[in-house]
Amino acid sequence: MRLGRRSLLLAAAAGTATAATAATAAAEPRGGPVVIGHRGAAGWRPEHTAASYTYAVQTGADWIEPDLVPTKDHVLVVRHENEISQTTDVARRPEFAGRRTTKTVDGRSVTGWFTEDFTLAELKTLRAVERLPQVRDRNTVFDGREEVMTFQEVVALARKLSKAHGRTIAVFPETKHPTYFRSIGLPLEPKLAAAIRRARLGPRECVVQSFEPTSLRRMTGLGVPLWQALGTTGGPYDLATTTYREMMTPDGLADIAEYAEWIGPDKSSLVGTSLLADAHAAGLRVGPYTFRAENQFLPADLRRGTGPNDFGDAFGEYALYYRMGVDAVVTDFPDLAVMARRG
Repeated sequence: MRLGRRSLLLAAAAGTATAATAATAAAEPRGGPVVIGHRGAAGWRPEHTAASYTYAVQTGADWIEPDLVPTKDHVLVVRHENEISQTTDVARRPEFAGRRTTKTVDGRSVTGWFTEDFTLAELKTLRAVERLPQVRDRNTVFDGREEVMTFQEVVALARKLSKAHGRTIAVFPETKHPTYFRSIGLPLEPKLAAAIRRARLGPRECVVQSFEPTSLRRMTGLGVPLWQALGTTGGPYDLATTTYREMMTPDGLADIAEYAEWIGPDKSSLVGTSLLADAHAAGLRVGPYTFRAENQFLPADLRRGTGPNDFGDAFGEYALYYRMGVDAVVTDFPDLAVMARRG
């Protein structure tokens, strides 16, 4: 697999660094890896809500992650997916019953309600709910209390929280299904680039991520770091002949280093492999995902109790990856990651 030349890799080997990489390093906490609140503090509050983001920062998160999808009137809002029946109360709203439909998104048939079929004003009438109520029933107490946020509102919240806590809180937006949205006339990248420029977000305040390399390449030149997310199977939807496995080889990492400063692999991809060392050798920082506290998401030897949703030894897992030398962790429980970082 070749996506381009190895110029950045050679520069890294010579001891140089891009301005974005240098600024990102300056923004990292001195005590260890960056702690990224995955959709806020999704383990404790319904994801992608002001309450979730606020709690993440209150408990020590360095960055907060908004997943971006568009509305019908082309406003970027934050939801895990464009299909919103699991994260809002739309299925219980009779006025929107006729919007339920089936679409093909990234080659997969999906039935439900989609953000691109609603205006922002309509989405603002909905309320967020816990996406995993069987796993995190404690979070359902917050159902119905929070509205759908725009990316602009998340940026404003991050700056408000930065001021309140006396430290810079970065936003970590992900472009979701960018090829699909481009195909229906609602491209994500121009809107995101405009929002970054309008808010004058610098490399200490914003890192852009995507699973699709072409989406990231469209975001170069903004002066903020880029983060290539990597799956465990298959490959990015925009590159039919490329697999994630190929992207995680030394050659693949060299290609990524031409446009991105970070990779974000599934945490399992670092166990028993040379991926972390290879990425560092290519001049890339590494932030694995997603760390959770429930047994079902932990390695077998770190599970405690009998239930899949009982909390296991999350601290043991953080300690393992911190010892490996990761540069960041993406977590539903940023409070636990921060405590583990303190030792």
